[in-house]
Amino acid sequence: MRKIQTSHVGSLPRTQEVVDFIFARENEQPYDAAAFDACMTSACGETVRKQVEAGIDIVSDGETSKISYATYVKDRYTGFSGDSDRNPPGDLKLFPGFLKRLADDGGTPQYARPMCTGEVKSKGQGELESDIANLKAGMQAHGAKRAFMNAASPGVISLFLQNQHYKTREAYLAALADAMKAEYETIVNAGIDLQLDCPDLALSRHMLFADLSDDEFVAVANLHVEALNHALRDIDPAHVRVHICWGNYEGPHVCDIDMEKVFPTLMSTRARYVLFETSNPRHAHEWTVFRDRKAEIPDDKVLVPGVVDTTTNFVEHPELVAQRIEKFTDIVGADRVIAGSDCGFGTFAGFGAVDPDIAYAKLKTLSEGAALASARL
Repeated sequence: MRKIQTSHVGSLPRTQEVVDFIFARENEQPYDAAAFDACMTSACGETVRKQVEAGIDIVSDGETSKISYATYVKDRYTGFSGDSDRNPPGDLKLFPGFLKRLADDGGTPQYARPMCTGEVKSKGQGELESDIANLKAGMQAHGAKRAFMNAASPGVISLFLQNQHYKTREAYLAALADAMKAEYETIVNAGIDLQLDCPDLALSRHMLFADLSDDEFVAVANLHVEALNHALRDIDPAHVRVHICWGNYEGPHVCDIDMEKVFPTLMSTRARYVLFETSNPRHAHEWTVFRDRKAEIPDDKVLVPGVVDTTTNFVEHPELVAQRIEKFTDIVGADRVIAGSDCGFGTFAGFGAVDPDIAYAKLKTLSEGAALASARL
């Protein structure tokens, strides 16, 4: 029987001890550095164990040590300072009552989003090397054979840490690509697949570029991919994953740009694996884009559709998961499909719509659905 592999987008719920350490560092409060390191090592190992027990084949460190998938770069690179105004997604602005309810209920995470105010340069790979060591130790302890690690794309950094230093957006993207190149290569050279998080290719349409037409936005997104591909030029695409999304939050999402319009941009990324949302109510129908544009999917691309949602506490039935997987195996074949999740379960440290135990129940049902689909091949 050919087994359909399982994975997910990357971030997973952190323990309260981890969150407390992360925010102590974030808020420049005193903390024991040795205890911080020990906590991250232990928590990462436990995160790997839970993934293995849930049946996940390609695991991650859960982004344990990071405050978020994008703004962590402010701690590892020079050139960032201050804070910036929050710019809610366009769909939430259309429903101010709902936006206020989210804010009043603590439904919006609080963390610094500094601006780029100087030259972006790496402070060294020390924190990344610690993350890699923790992930590898967890894999060895719990029998995981394959793993990936997330890194921010130049485009998503430019979305959340906006430019006040470089003369143009293109210059800022180029500087970010040059700075991030070593991080990307360090991950791959460690024998771990690299995942680039690229919500800028969809989310930023209704968050930062709402004044543009769809065609104008796609031109911007293509610039982002150009910068990303430049940073990846010395890495084998067989070790690279790219994730696109429209924002990992429960909301109306009525301003989301269609997959149809960003499909060529996604396919142009220098990555073998493409991860995308296809379970939530706003994008579940878009599997047909892949069916109808099959000829435009490069032969070496592997599709990693989200077959479980990451914004609700419903645990999908394994049969539904299998049906979602089969829509894509019917398009490109089982050897070019990996079952994934729509987004991460812990996008921001200490914040997540899904209960931590339910997050792992969703990963378990993901693997059960993949087993059902595999048995039917």
